[in-house]
Amino acid sequence: MKQKRILIITGGVISMEFAGEYLRDQKFDTVIAVDSGLVTADSLGIPIHYFVGDFDSVPRDLAEYYRTEKKSVAIMEYNPMKDATDTHIAIDLCMELYGDEIVILGATGTRIDHMLANIHLLYLLLQKNIKAFILDEHNKIYLINHNTALYKSALHGPFISLLPFTETVADVTLKGFKYPLTKHTMLIGDSLGVSNEVVEGQAEILLKEGILIVIEAKD
Repeated sequence: MKQKRILIITGGVISMEFAGEYLRDQKFDTVIAVDSGLVTADSLGIPIHYFVGDFDSVPRDLAEYYRTEKKSVAIMEYNPMKDATDTHIAIDLCMELYGDEIVILGATGTRIDHMLANIHLLYLLLQKNIKAFILDEHNKIYLINHNTALYKSALHGPFISLLPFTETVADVTLKGFKYPLTKHTMLIGDSLGVSNEVVEGQAEILLKEGILIVIEAKD
């Protein structure tokens, strides 16, 4: 069965050059623009299916243009006095749409509080066994709770950092890495997993229990 891919473009910092190059080779079944993420989507000429958020950071004339001229776009506007971030609303929508893979652009940037919240939102998708990652010019961020293979030729960048998302991650074994591990229990607050590298064509992250944040990074 064909996998349903959903793209979320949210309001953090986005390199337009990177986004344009990445999206040129990607196909998505659904595109969701979140608040000022609409500016990015419109600038890149990306057709969207949903426009969601409280619209407090998107130019009023652009929002009005989509309301009046883009009848095929579903507009979901929320009161700014709400209990969830705009990106959280988009994540909930992805789950309602039964997405199989979620790519999030614009989830990093100058607001570290928003970035941390967005990384935590990946947990909602992990619980539903939905593949999801945050992507920017320098990083690919995702969560894993099971054995995972990495292929050197497909990495977003040469540096791999593994950080515990849960208090403990039991029996972590790393194969094919510059710095291997064998059944090591990683504890929250430990920097041991930062800035490793894949040195073989295929590497493996094995774990018994817990959740890891995986970051594929480049300078």
